Amino acid sequence: MKTKKLTYCILFLSIFMGQKTIAQDWANLNKYQNENAKLAVAEPGKNRIVFMGDSITEFWFPTDPDFFSGKPYINRGISGQTTPQMLVRFRADVIALKPEIVLILAGINDIAGNTGPSTLDMIKDNIFSMAELAKANHIKVILCSVLPAYDFPWKPNQNPADKVVALNGMIKKYAEANKMVYLDYYSAMANEQKGLKAAYSGDGVHPNKLGYQVMAPLAEKAINTILSKK
Repeated sequence: MKTKKLTYCILFLSIFMGQKTIAQDWANLNKYQNENAKLAVAEPGKNRIVFMGDSITEFWFPTDPDFFSGKPYINRGISGQTTPQMLVRFRADVIALKPEIVLILAGINDIAGNTGPSTLDMIKDNIFSMAELAKANHIKVILCSVLPAYDFPWKPNQNPADKVVALNGMIKKYAEANKMVYLDYYSAMANEQKGLKAAYSGDGVHPNKLGYQVMAPLAEKAINTILSKK
């Protein structure tokens, strides 16, 4: 019996210590640390572009690698992340890479409450702070609409659809007021229920290859809008 209790104690301590270790890198700054260190300084005229976001950004490369092939695009998405986590790592994963442009796609995991309850004002404040950090470092900003979502498969009955619409309205208004490009993925991907069209996703949140192929020309149009003004 004592041996059994000791085993449980050791198991509990192992789990606790493991969680504590993970929690120490709450923003997951280590994920791209080595890749960032290996990147050469961006050459003049190469127009390095960073895609900053959560799983919707991270999964873009493995789902549709052709979009990134042969282009100066750098994917810095991390699955599950919320805007406060992205704000913490924004200097390391965006500013330090000295890109010409950053695309910021964020907010859906905040609405899902991945790191605790968040109001729309809290979410937009974090997104706008990233935009202002970029602008202060002479990086052009593309603010992306949050993709539509009718429900979350990992956390159902949160009724995110109208929150997404409201957040996108805030992002668009800010982008226009600050002369930043607003990239509207939402309008091209939403169905009648304000969710993600079934053809574009397997789970109602993350795009499949077809979904990313809808997003790709919209992203490139936004990028070219900025580069054409150089």
